[in-house]
Amino acid sequence: QVQLVESGGGLVQAGGSLRLSCAASGRTFSSYTMGWFRQAPGKERVFVAAMSWRGNGISYRDSVNDRFTISRDNANRTVYLQMNDLKPEDTAIYYCAAHQGIVTVRLYDYDYWGQGTQVTVSS
Repeated sequence: QVQLVESGGGLVQAGGSLRLSCAASGRTFSSYTMGWFRQAPGKERVFVAAMSWRGNGISYRDSVNDRFTISRDNANRTVYLQMNDLKPEDTAIYYCAAHQGIVTVRLYDYDYWGQGTQVTVSS
């Protein structure tokens, strides 16, 4: 079992930055692929970024590829999403997710989810 708690969301102006954190509990955090997803109002939850447990496999959504960076600290059981040059279209609830497998963009591959943290980007 893995429990996930996101933090770091907030209100920021366009062009600004935020760093999201996802703290995990559970003994085997280091063996999980960790992902970030987001859900904008009235829209489906979509993939943002993911990193394998070793950190050697990374994937990003095309629209964030040159602005967001995913990283993880297995010793502290935390995964991060550094978000730079934020745009109004990045406004969403951001969710952290985990699964024991390869890096995947498919929402339904992930077994564990956090409650989400709101990111709002004003124009």
